[in-house]
Amino acid sequence: MATDRPAAPSFQEELLRRARERAAARPTARPDSADRGPAPLSRAQHRMWLMDRLGHDGASYSVPFATRLRGPLDVDALASALTELVRRHEILRTRYVQRDGEPCQEVLPAPKSFAVPVVPADPADAPPLLAAEARRPFDLAAGTVPRALVLRHGSQDHTALLTFHHISLDGPSLEIVAEELAALYETAVRPRETSAPAPGSDPAQPPSLPVSKPQPQAPPPQYADFARHEHRAAADGLDEGLRHWHALLEGAAPPRLPGPAHPPTDLTARPTGSHTTPLAPEVPAALRELGRRHHATPFTVALTAAFAALHRCTGQDDMVIGIAGTHRRGTAMRGLVGLCVNTLPLRVDTSGDPSFSTLLTRVRAALLDAQQHADVPFDRIVDRIGAAARGADGTSLVRVTADVLGTPTTLRLPGTDAEYVEVGVGEAKFDLSFALVDTDRPAALVQYRRAALDEEAATAFGATYAAVLTALAAATDDLPLSHLAKGAGSQLPSTLDALQGSDAHPAERLLRCHPDVSDATVVSPAGGPLLAYAVLREIGGPSPAELRAHLRDRLAPGLVPAAVTLLDVLPRSADGTVDPAYLPGLPSLPAPEGPHADAVREGFAALLGRTPAPDDDFFALGGHSLVAVQLAERLRRALTLPLTGLDIMQARTPRAVSALLDARAAERAAASLRTSTRPGQTGGTGRTASAGQPAPRAGRARNGTVLVTGATGGVGSFLVQELAAQGHPVLALARPESAHLVAADGVEVVEGDLTDLDGLRKAVQDADAIIHAACTFTRPEVDVAAMDAMVDAWSRGPFVFVSSVDAYGHPDGGQVAEESPSHEPLSPYGRAKLDCEAQLLRAAGTAGRGGASAVRSPLVWGPHDRLRDQLRWGATGVLYQAIREGRPLAVPRPGAGGHAWYGAAWVHAAALARAVVSCLDAPVHGVANAISGHVTWHDLGTELSQLLGATVDFAESDDIHPDLNHHWHYHSDRLARPLRPLPGEDLRSVLAAMITPSPDRNPSRA
Repeated sequence: MATDRPAAPSFQEELLRRARERAAARPTARPDSADRGPAPLSRAQHRMWLMDRLGHDGASYSVPFATRLRGPLDVDALASALTELVRRHEILRTRYVQRDGEPCQEVLPAPKSFAVPVVPADPADAPPLLAAEARRPFDLAAGTVPRALVLRHGSQDHTALLTFHHISLDGPSLEIVAEELAALYETAVRPRETSAPAPGSDPAQPPSLPVSKPQPQAPPPQYADFARHEHRAAADGLDEGLRHWHALLEGAAPPRLPGPAHPPTDLTARPTGSHTTPLAPEVPAALRELGRRHHATPFTVALTAAFAALHRCTGQDDMVIGIAGTHRRGTAMRGLVGLCVNTLPLRVDTSGDPSFSTLLTRVRAALLDAQQHADVPFDRIVDRIGAAARGADGTSLVRVTADVLGTPTTLRLPGTDAEYVEVGVGEAKFDLSFALVDTDRPAALVQYRRAALDEEAATAFGATYAAVLTALAAATDDLPLSHLAKGAGSQLPSTLDALQGSDAHPAERLLRCHPDVSDATVVSPAGGPLLAYAVLREIGGPSPAELRAHLRDRLAPGLVPAAVTLLDVLPRSADGTVDPAYLPGLPSLPAPEGPHADAVREGFAALLGRTPAPDDDFFALGGHSLVAVQLAERLRRALTLPLTGLDIMQARTPRAVSALLDARAAERAAASLRTSTRPGQTGGTGRTASAGQPAPRAGRARNGTVLVTGATGGVGSFLVQELAAQGHPVLALARPESAHLVAADGVEVVEGDLTDLDGLRKAVQDADAIIHAACTFTRPEVDVAAMDAMVDAWSRGPFVFVSSVDAYGHPDGGQVAEESPSHEPLSPYGRAKLDCEAQLLRAAGTAGRGGASAVRSPLVWGPHDRLRDQLRWGATGVLYQAIREGRPLAVPRPGAGGHAWYGAAWVHAAALARAVVSCLDAPVHGVANAISGHVTWHDLGTELSQLLGATVDFAESDDIHPDLNHHWHYHSDRLARPLRPLPGEDLRSVLAAMITPSPDRNPSRA
């Protein structure tokens, strides 16, 4: 910890000299790397990738960049500039995948053009339109090409929005992007301006010669080179840095902030709050002068004020505030677009009522020390410290951050006046953030997560921070902290008082403050873990796991009970005190038993290397974010129950994870029971017994029965599996002879097929949602008649149709966007799909019907016998059989027939199932493509040859076999998120699984 003795100027100069020497000694990334192919993730990217895999709100990591442009706007020139920008900077067209279990980044081909949609909109209607566009999630596995939207308010009044993913750029990158876009826009717009006739001139006369264009911009450094360099140098000094941070932060705890006693009713719509307190115009200059006198930057002065305000409001002396560090060093990184940031935790001691200059010295020393070890990733620091540094999301050691905000970046296009437009998206990344707004309208800004901080407390924090800054600007003496902004923020809300002012256990006090809890107690039995008991105000309140997560968000790990048990009433003695003799589970809780507990215990042991006790903490056992993702995926696949990495990090103990799985299994069973006892159906066999009309049900379709046609097929099997894993009760249409193939918990079988139109109508009437995946393949008239019958009977809920990219026919270009028009020739199969889509989309939203989605898929691959047969004998049969028989095969030469590429689009059956099921909750109201990837015939043949152990000579020819005459790439933006690949869904893995037959024909075990 820092001492009270101010450092001598010579000591300060020595610290700065050492910092410069170490920074200069670090090699910087070079832009001329010859490395090719996939690159490892940088440390900053790896953390962002983990947050995405854990299931964090994707909108939180969107970076919206909006500017109001007044003046003539050339949208075509803007599109041209964006196209060139994305071509120049590979990071803006990079996707993030896994190779051999490790994440990596792959650069995608530069797009030939960039779409810039233009939407007429009144300025008053712009904020929700901009927010909705910015909140659209990115799928890292599909790529993070930025999105553009222009709102046209008038002929010379527009708002331009560019949305990036944070994994692609940081604050300095945005300035580079804005500067380059302006130059590229000017280059694009000049030829049109100079070729247009001047007003009043003779159009027949040739235009004057155009002025010379700006010289092409120099090639920028590429972020993948920076990531490769960082990866190669990863071991240098990392262990030493981790030891330094561990020693520095040992015993540190996140600040205890008062959470809301009652969750805000509009929390979902407005998860983030802020308080802005205007400052006098002279305050920033006065703070800069204060810093100059003490040899400190304005940022250090503002950061010290944040420590002072946090100390004054919480009364705590030992505090940690996070700041954003940067890896940008040296001229080689000038012009680099990418994510070059790291969170640096600064631990500062505010005890002893120090003067502000003394506190400033402590903060400056902590800042210099942090910058000496800024290359150590924050998540690695947290992993090294262990469970003591973890909150509910695994990173709550830094709950509070501080920054200085200057004039925001705007897009300054030639010929227009630019005005910055704020676009709010997602949830704040930290519980509380202080910021000094250093612009022509200075202000003290406090931003906070409304789920984590009481509104009244947030107001007090904001007022205190503003008062401290104002007092510092006006002070003539070096005041102690107790005299800075005296009286401001001295009283925080009752929630913090409840934490600090009672003899009851903090967990008990917090439970009693919960709006859904009427009574609670916490006991600490001898030899056993801390236990909590709660009584809910009404049925349907929070679950034990949710209450425990509520406590863990607000308490230190040692104060969180091992379990929360719900009771109808607390047993009390005659004097009104709780009688522990009648509390269930005392003196100790037995170890959980059953298949869920066994799977959890085995998963912990397999991934953490030791068999856990029921109440061992996941993080104390060595777990971290990536292990949480792996454990959740393992349990989800084994138990077919919904589970995420965040669930693991919130539950944390085997007992709590087992209880969470038990609860979700019970919810699924209850939903299945409600379905099996509907009128007109039997409760034993699960097959339709009569034509009785089901009673109407309330609630979302997600909670109701989903009819799946084609349930025994290759796609249908994965659909049923995905629906069961998400807790949907399933009504599966199957022929009598194959009904046993889909019999499972939560699955009700209805006998029938596409030729039984009356049976189809009855099945549709009994369902709350429909997924139509069945197809005859060879009898298009049957497919169209079946769709007609189903649409006729459809009266509620969403309808998802599994269609085919064959409905596009033969498009003119090589790139096929979603909902592109169809082009002749169409096969009978493709035309039938198109006709079925038209029937469905015409009926959607009428007569009580829900939304409709037509999901077009290409070749579907996965470990299922039906899909294996398609690989061997379907569209790829000519390739597969030639390889199996060792016959030479000629594949189309790139450029043959005027097409640069020949190959196949494909989708993994599990990814297709996730995409289709996602449309139940979020219909696309049109057509969406479901694509996992594209592979050339040559590459596919090479993979199959290796897996089959064959040696085949592949020749390239200008003669194109009809089965190999495929040269289209299909875009799949609308369903990109559910389509992102999970482990084992890469091309080689799925081909290997398909070539190796499954002994039991079960896709979940293939």
